[in-house]
Amino acid sequence: MLFELERRPEHSRLMVVIAPVIAVSLTVLTAAILLAVVGVAPLHGLAVYFIEPLQTSWSLEELAVKASPLVLIALGLAVAYVANIWNIGAEGQYITGALLGGWFALSFQSTGAWWVLPVTLLLGAVGGLTYAMIPAAFRVFFGASEILTSLMLVYVAQLGLDYLVRGPWRDPHGYNFPQTVTFDPAATMPQLFGGRLHVGVLITLAIVGLAAIFLGLTLRGFELRVVGIAPRAARFAGFDERRDVFVAFGISGALAGLAGVMEITGPIGQILPTISPGYGFAAIIVAFLGRLNPIGILVAGLILALSYLGGEAAQIKIGVPLDLTYVLQGVLLFFVLACDTLILYRVRAVHGWRKVVRHAH
Repeated sequence: MLFELERRPEHSRLMVVIAPVIAVSLTVLTAAILLAVVGVAPLHGLAVYFIEPLQTSWSLEELAVKASPLVLIALGLAVAYVANIWNIGAEGQYITGALLGGWFALSFQSTGAWWVLPVTLLLGAVGGLTYAMIPAAFRVFFGASEILTSLMLVYVAQLGLDYLVRGPWRDPHGYNFPQTVTFDPAATMPQLFGGRLHVGVLITLAIVGLAAIFLGLTLRGFELRVVGIAPRAARFAGFDERRDVFVAFGISGALAGLAGVMEITGPIGQILPTISPGYGFAAIIVAFLGRLNPIGILVAGLILALSYLGGEAAQIKIGVPLDLTYVLQGVLLFFVLACDTLILYRVRAVHGWRKVVRHAH
């Protein structure tokens, strides 16, 4: 007996809403099982992972700081994904934005001028946008898969970052560590409430609102959604698919680059080879968990940020490897995609000989 996926004639709107809750619940259950396997009491481990990071004001500030780049990158990915354009290289665009913006900050290190930070942020967005234009151009002009080209460019950006911080940009007084000098205060994000919370978090919240307006109320946002849902209808309506590829990639890359430059001018304060713990890839989970909706993405970003904080706390307090956090993020993506698949399709048992006969006809 064989099994096949059969498309449902119509899907439940209720399941679309509650599927992320089911996916998160199954991920928590999986986390409990994995904790038991490594010899940790599941309830204690889950408390360390998901409850203790919410109990102090410091950890809540840290949660917002970690969620900010995830949400920002995921908003850009959502713009691309609603148009059925698969940018998988946000990690590379994040790094490129950090490098271009960081170059400017280092170049005007000693000026102390007020305009250094705004220009640094602008160049970060430009760097991410420019890097995103490469896979966009390959798709439009050569028909290359943007999934492969954008992903491969991530490794180019990572190697470029590693070369710069170990070579020409390395701090001569940094005891040979691969890092740049720390940025001048004029090139760093203003702090809020005297902690690690910075103005970039407010910028992210503002962009969430702008993204909701763009996708829900503007003609360009409507065009991107039509291109993604019904490409033939979009062509009949006169929408330019090639232009939409560049628009979607441009917005996606710009937001990823902005996230990168806000991270180095915010909590990090310099350029290191480890400026991202995989935010560009984790943001894919955030985008789908948030249903490609800006408000949903904000909530999903906080959930993923909680997994980072909880993973660090579990590593320190109960000796759980940090790799378990990445495993759980992958499991979460699996359950999100599985739930989405079962919303649109149902599993049907088919006898092998009947399937062969049907294909023969």
